[in-house]
Amino acid sequence: MKTEFTDISETQKTLTIEIPSDVVDAEINRVAKDYGRQARIPGFRPGKAPATIIKQRFKEQILHDVMHGLIPRAVDDALQERGIEPVDAPNIRDVDLKEGQPLKFTAAVETVPAFDPGDLATISLHRTPVTITEDAIDRTLQRLRERAAKYEPVEDRPVADGDTVVLDIERTEGDGKTDRHEDVNLELGAPANPPDFDANLIGLQRGADKTFVVHFPESYPVQEMANTDVTYTVKVKEIRHKVLPEVDDEFAKDLGEFDSLGALKDRIRADLQAEAEEAATRQTRSELLKQLAQRVTFDVPPSLLDREIDRRLEEFARQLIQQNVDPRQAGIDWAQFREAQREPARAAVASALALDEVARRENVTVSTEDVDKEIEQFALRAGRTPAALRAQLEKEGGMGRLAAGLRREKAVDLALSRATITTEPAQTIGD
Repeated sequence: MKTEFTDISETQKTLTIEIPSDVVDAEINRVAKDYGRQARIPGFRPGKAPATIIKQRFKEQILHDVMHGLIPRAVDDALQERGIEPVDAPNIRDVDLKEGQPLKFTAAVETVPAFDPGDLATISLHRTPVTITEDAIDRTLQRLRERAAKYEPVEDRPVADGDTVVLDIERTEGDGKTDRHEDVNLELGAPANPPDFDANLIGLQRGADKTFVVHFPESYPVQEMANTDVTYTVKVKEIRHKVLPEVDDEFAKDLGEFDSLGALKDRIRADLQAEAEEAATRQTRSELLKQLAQRVTFDVPPSLLDREIDRRLEEFARQLIQQNVDPRQAGIDWAQFREAQREPARAAVASALALDEVARRENVTVSTEDVDKEIEQFALRAGRTPAALRAQLEKEGGMGRLAAGLRREKAVDLALSRATITTEPAQTIGD
């Protein structure tokens, strides 16, 4: 086998491979023989048709099978000979295959060059401790009060600020397109309400009708609504007033496992402290990954970069869908959004490559027990059985990605243990 190796860049290589004709012909004869055993050719008993007829009748299928049999093995041998580990499936092109002639083709390969992620002890990180104030606890209590609020019907007065009203709404756009919605619950003062919509409701009595025009300014965040006028016709069907519970021991007991307001406050303080500590940990981790990414001085493989950008776009689209927003109707310039993700995606890929190299140099491994534990925890969060989740991962080829992710997490822990972490002055949460 002849192989010509070309360095396109640090991460991109090209192999031009020629497989001798005798090897090619032997493989063609072998595949043709297999076809001959199964073929039903008129005028011949099963398995007795001449090889020349089999090769003529099944030429395309035979050559396809020969390519898929010879090319991957040849590429693997050539890469192993040079110690190259591809990050993605090689791109095979310019295939020239004929019986009696050598098989020639080109394989474009992406790889990661050998590099030194540097001494982990030279990484300098910062961590800011936090202190939870009474104001932060009070704000959390207020949010709990809002969740526990009751809405009592109002009979003796018109709509006032802060009320919740039940409306029938007819909406007409400038082009005459109309849609109607019944029994809409709307809280006056909610940030999602159209501009000046609330002002047109204040003072209306139960049962009242009103038609008014709302102008959406040029700065309106929903692009397709900006600088447009919409006519609304509303009918007030109910007026409800929000009643907040008193913050006392009974309020705490109503929330669950607390026997007093003091116990509830203690739990809130502990939860806020845990959230703050988790945020500080995320910040320190983010700083670590940023510094590791900076130690990757070569251009990351394009396939890994594109894959990370695709992942980010898919994740953002899923978030929109969870918010009941159709990604196709969200007014987003997806080409521009994709380009905006290029640099953060590059940093994410670079940090992952650095972690992989740290894991390789430090002999970081992932045990079967590590994988089992991760599957159990993930299954618990997803409300599934570990066996079902494992079966899905195996079917989708996700076990390798799971193990790679665990290996990188261990590399993160190792890097954090070696890095110098400076404690900053405490930050007060709640002032």
